[in-house]
Amino acid sequence: MKQIFYFLFLIGFVVSAQQSNTTISGTISSEGKPIPFASIYVKSGTQGIDADANGEYSLTVPEGDITLIVQFQGYRTQNKKITVKSGVNQTIDFNITEDALGLDQVVVSATRNRISKKEAPVIVNVLSGKLFRATQSISLADGLNYQPGVRVETNCQNCGFTQVRLNGLEGQYTQVLVNSRPVFSALNGVYGLEQIPVSIIDRVEVVRSGGSALFGSNAIAGTVNVITKEPVNNTWDVSSYLGFIDGKTPDRSVNMNASIVNEALTTGITVYGMYRNRDSYDANADGFSEITKLTNSSLGTKAFVKPNDNSRIGIDFTAIKEYRRGGDRLELSPQFTDVTEQLDHNTIFAGLDYELFNDARTNALSTYISVQNTDRDSYYGGLGGGRTHADSIAANNAFGTTKDLALVAGAKFTHNFKNNDVLTTGVEYQMNDTKDIITGYNRLVDQTVNNYGLYGQYEWKPTERFTALIGARLDHVDVDGYYTIQDIERSSEVNETVLSPRLTILYNINEALQFRGGYARGFRAPQAFNEDLHIASVGGEQSFVILSDNLESEFSNAYTASLNFTKDFNKTQTNFLAEGFYTTLQNPFTIVSTGTPLPNGSILEESRNGAGAYVAGTNIELSVSPSPSLFFQAGITFQKSIYKEDQVLFEADGSFPGEEDVILDEFARSPNVYGFVNTNWEIIEDLRLDVTGSYTGSMVVPHIISDSGFMELVDTDAFFDMTTKLTYHFDPIEAFHVEISGGVQNIFNSYQDDFDSGAGRDSTYIYGPNRPRTVFVGLKFGDF
Repeated sequence: MKQIFYFLFLIGFVVSAQQSNTTISGTISSEGKPIPFASIYVKSGTQGIDADANGEYSLTVPEGDITLIVQFQGYRTQNKKITVKSGVNQTIDFNITEDALGLDQVVVSATRNRISKKEAPVIVNVLSGKLFRATQSISLADGLNYQPGVRVETNCQNCGFTQVRLNGLEGQYTQVLVNSRPVFSALNGVYGLEQIPVSIIDRVEVVRSGGSALFGSNAIAGTVNVITKEPVNNTWDVSSYLGFIDGKTPDRSVNMNASIVNEALTTGITVYGMYRNRDSYDANADGFSEITKLTNSSLGTKAFVKPNDNSRIGIDFTAIKEYRRGGDRLELSPQFTDVTEQLDHNTIFAGLDYELFNDARTNALSTYISVQNTDRDSYYGGLGGGRTHADSIAANNAFGTTKDLALVAGAKFTHNFKNNDVLTTGVEYQMNDTKDIITGYNRLVDQTVNNYGLYGQYEWKPTERFTALIGARLDHVDVDGYYTIQDIERSSEVNETVLSPRLTILYNINEALQFRGGYARGFRAPQAFNEDLHIASVGGEQSFVILSDNLESEFSNAYTASLNFTKDFNKTQTNFLAEGFYTTLQNPFTIVSTGTPLPNGSILEESRNGAGAYVAGTNIELSVSPSPSLFFQAGITFQKSIYKEDQVLFEADGSFPGEEDVILDEFARSPNVYGFVNTNWEIIEDLRLDVTGSYTGSMVVPHIISDSGFMELVDTDAFFDMTTKLTYHFDPIEAFHVEISGGVQNIFNSYQDDFDSGAGRDSTYIYGPNRPRTVFVGLKFGDF
């Protein structure tokens, strides 16, 4: 297969046209300051170069009428039309403007190719390092709330299990990518959002709605693409953070980053690391934690080498070691407590890619391989307050081990036509092998998933105003799964081929107004997902999820339409987005509590197919920047998540008087309204104020009553979690910068106040913001 792709690449190789000797030179700057390494090139031509460290460039161009384009990340793209006469050199300077709204950012998640966010045929939201700093985010889970249609929730008091919801759909419907590769497995989905530190992240690209046509199964709700830091220039920094949760529980972290790039920009390497130590927090003084004790050590690197002008080799590596524990009496070994959930993770992400271009940059071939490996020791145990001999045996049987391996390998070929159309084709192999064992419970998840994908898409641009993207992916999925809990055995043997088509259009109604619309089909094969690998404590016993017999694949149809208005009013940059979405689900996977205890008293839940469901709603976003020193952004989502037929959440078995089924006609834990606000104000040159907040509306949350084991449905309160942060910057010596910051997270202390208490609590009865009021201070120094 590789030889075929190289052959196709060589067939498409073209030779650049011979250039004239006319030279265009000048300086690229912004507000009088040079912009080093900005890119300048001839539109629809083959000539281009990067400016030097002083923002100066010199470019040989053909004679005639041409358009010069200047681009640099964080700044607005600028065009200049000029007439070139043979042998007559010209000096053309560019003064580019900061892209406060991020409209001209280059993204990769929309089409798997680098493309301007404004020109992408689907909406791509980007979370930058600036946003993570403003929200005082430590991990990926802390900052994802600040985009429309995106919400992160915590699902367990004992272990801090988190998941991200896109457009109202649960976490397993979202494909998390690491450097554009789907190596974030189902096991990573349980705790991985809190394991990835923001110190290693360059940006996060979020694409709402179906992405199966590009990235395969499990991208029904969309994709979250975590892109780690690239070496761009020579820089280093060290930062530290100290927070006090509820004014008393410390949360500490130290981060370091450094990168080196040679003068020719042909090699570069960046290294990054973080150490975090957080004490446990008990919200209701019952001796049981609501926020876990956590220790996280992360170290990574990313490097590139350009053997010549037409090739690039990239490598990335990240190692994460995390220990977390929740429950009671955390100073004791877990088997001597009433309830403990303890996880010790060792995770490695690694990737290698090779890119090859022709001289004209009309053909590009990339090959890649990425791998994730996790070894986990776990303890999910509880005695329910007892100290009998049987309790002691059960407690010692709660230790487990997990091994999880994910691998992605593939090749992608892209051809750019002279009329600006783009053809992209590729092949991809995905594998995930998971083995989760808890011998004492006779609990086993032994699952191997192999996915063979072939995809293609054509980006058609008949006019400058209109773009259509049509594509499809053909996946052949093999699932070989064996699952046991106590005396129950299940298996999943899937061998199916699925076609996932996609059609999106972009129409520029005028210079200020854009319309986007699209359809995408997605699927999920019967297999264990993140919620199925998580074990909760309910009523002093453990709750296990197992796949039901004859579980069928789930399919989706996603429709989107949006209007995007962008206009500058003098120096004020504005952007307004209104997006409607409608997604139907066929055979949706739902988790049902059977109400039937296992032989050891544990609770059994089953993953079953529902009759069908749909999610419909609107995302609205407004961004305004009157000047480079002031930025305001707000977003809100209105939605409904409805089952086509009433869904059973709790199935009564008649063992207790008055026991009844609990049914629901809408998705649990899915608020109809949620949103965010983000304001950044540079009060003076060295003093900045950030005010951010997220709103979560009322929702229905299941609650298992520990005394009876029955389930009730609770309508929760609404929450507004606001953070204020003040940062002061000064330079004690040249090329050495210092930042001192401080502020308050959840300043109004908008936090759940009805947690269950004691060893018999329902640990999944948790909702709202992930922490109460937290005071913090920070220090950062270096050459950044």
